Amino acid sequence: MRKLKGLYEALWGVLALCLLCCFPLRGVARDNAPYLPKKPVVADSILDYMFHSASIYSREVKGYKGDLYLKGHLKVHKQNRIIKYVPSMFRLEKGINDYFHESISELQYTAPAIYDRKVRAISTTFPSTRGQIFDIMDYMKFNIYAPSLMGNRILSPLNRKAQVHYHYLLERVEHRLGGELYCIRVVPRYRSTQLVEGFLWLSSADWTIRRMNLKGRYDLVRFQLSMQMGEEEDTKYLPVLLNLDLNFKFLKNHLEMKYTGWMKYSSVVYRKPGEEWIVKKTNDHNLSNSYTLSCDTSRLVVERDSFNRIRPIPLSAYEDSLYRSADERRLKREADTIKAEPTKLKKNMVFLGQLGDALISSYDIDISKVGSINCSPIINPLLVSYSHRNGISYRQVFKYNKLFHDGRLLRIVPQIGYNFTKKEFYAKADMEYIYNPRKLGSIEVHGGNGNRIYSSVVLDQLEQIPDSAFTFDGLELDYFKDVYVDISHNIELCNGLKLGTGLAMHWRYTKSTPEVEARVRSNYNSFAPRIRLEWTPGMYYYMNGNRKINVGSFFPTFMLDYERGIKVLKNSGTYERIEGSVEQIIRLKNVRSLAYHVGAGMFTNQSDMYFVDYAHFANLNLPQGWNDDIGGTFQMLDGRWYNASSHYIRGNLTFEAPFILLYPVTRLLSFVQKERIYAGVLFMPHLNPYLEFGYGFATHLFDVGVFIGNEKGKFTSVGCKFTFELFNK
Repeated sequence: MRKLKGLYEALWGVLALCLLCCFPLRGVARDNAPYLPKKPVVADSILDYMFHSASIYSREVKGYKGDLYLKGHLKVHKQNRIIKYVPSMFRLEKGINDYFHESISELQYTAPAIYDRKVRAISTTFPSTRGQIFDIMDYMKFNIYAPSLMGNRILSPLNRKAQVHYHYLLERVEHRLGGELYCIRVVPRYRSTQLVEGFLWLSSADWTIRRMNLKGRYDLVRFQLSMQMGEEEDTKYLPVLLNLDLNFKFLKNHLEMKYTGWMKYSSVVYRKPGEEWIVKKTNDHNLSNSYTLSCDTSRLVVERDSFNRIRPIPLSAYEDSLYRSADERRLKREADTIKAEPTKLKKNMVFLGQLGDALISSYDIDISKVGSINCSPIINPLLVSYSHRNGISYRQVFKYNKLFHDGRLLRIVPQIGYNFTKKEFYAKADMEYIYNPRKLGSIEVHGGNGNRIYSSVVLDQLEQIPDSAFTFDGLELDYFKDVYVDISHNIELCNGLKLGTGLAMHWRYTKSTPEVEARVRSNYNSFAPRIRLEWTPGMYYYMNGNRKINVGSFFPTFMLDYERGIKVLKNSGTYERIEGSVEQIIRLKNVRSLAYHVGAGMFTNQSDMYFVDYAHFANLNLPQGWNDDIGGTFQMLDGRWYNASSHYIRGNLTFEAPFILLYPVTRLLSFVQKERIYAGVLFMPHLNPYLEFGYGFATHLFDVGVFIGNEKGKFTSVGCKFTFELFNK
């Protein structure tokens, strides 16, 4: 009781701190508020015109196609050894602080948010074209009139419902032939990663945005984006010129990337009067026309001379000098490679350097005509997590992918992990071979060691204990170790309807002692044919060559999983396992989402001893990102409950949005990117019901959550979960 009382005090302390942070305290809110210049506020009538027009113009463009030319200059202001170990970072040369990068792409947009980009040509002074830390497509993928920007990350100042978070000041008025041009300064009421500040140029002729200059911060990047909208009737809602300044600062490293882009539209399709912007009720869910620009790497232009012939705008003298310097360095490296034979010591140092890179950073191995291997870092905090129930755990993932020219795909994913609290080692390997990409036909093999589990003999003991006196303490839980192999064949019968058939085999064993042998055998096996049916009504998809790629649906996914154990292997018994679920993620407006998962399962028709090992209701002992499970999991539920009943009913709900409890009234809280509220309910014997509630928030570094468990109307547990999310979003 004393320990539980201490947990309650800690929980209420955290909640009290959160509540105190919610209210703008005098002097505190001012510390995190941007400077507010002494300018007149914009008249309400002008704001009404702007908000109303934005709600209309956001649905005007149904689609467009065009050519995008980008050129960027990377300036290294400050760097140290840490920069080498930032995942997805460009490889930098020692002593070189200036780099240049160009690309020409075809860009296609289909409302509401389908962007397809085909890179036709690349020219760069980087040693390698790999590196995505400055991938600017996130800054390009938005409709400036939409309620949210940058892939639903930032609340737009043109959104009427978001005006409570912004100040609108009238900077100046420019008189034009067609009417006034209002320069509106947008200032957030507090600094936050969900808000931007800057200038909007609003035309009174048609209340369109003619120019914009906005800046903000997301993750470790500060950005400033300016756009010039088209002057023609077809392009007045679309940008034709953009300038983007990105500043990356991390542990005394400072990199700046300045991009300039030109967009030339070949076709723009507008919504006709009375026409629906998005047709949801349709029998045609094929979106292939929106994804026709899949990149053909065999035709990608990477030679400098070829790029010079198709470059739409000449280079400046400084940009040309960066290319000449890069060519000189390349020629010098090639000459040194021919002359100098590496010594044994140098070879060893190179090997140690490669090993160090593998230990701390993600790496890829490209094998010509064989495939590519992607390995997560061996020393990587992103794969380490802490939770109140499972303690500290670590996971290491390797990935092998081979995409064949006809769309067939081979994927192999070995994983190893260790739970330091339970001192348990886990290993598994997942293999998938998609032999019929048009029908999503695949063969899957999964193998590894599962969670330690007790047998149905314990269930018989649990049934004899009344609810009022129930406890796991004092029970002799004979835990069995588990080795499993699952083999399955999957095929899509029709759009959205998948059928999976296969076999599930388990070998379970425990240490043989006279005491154990008196109760149970030390070895049990199972051999079970399995069938799984999954249906997502109204599934949208597109064809990329011979491959069918599902995009999503407005409806939930229904799943039914049936398994029948038969006596084939030695020491095996019979049983039936049935599980079903309904789950969905609903994207709401204003950077919000709602996810739910409802499921149930049961074991029946069993003979001899069996093991209650559910496929969709299991204890996860290794690090899992909070987005890995659609509706969240039970963070405070004792792991012994997962195998304590022959039937269960569960439901989980997750609501995600900014500014739920923590308004960024201090600089510390300005790093909060989103918040989550969790709720879960579980029905099973001795737990009727088990309730769990939680609150969490995410930053660019980590996620934190606090959870409360309630058994039969009494709060019995409280704890937290901590997961690293740096460079992992």
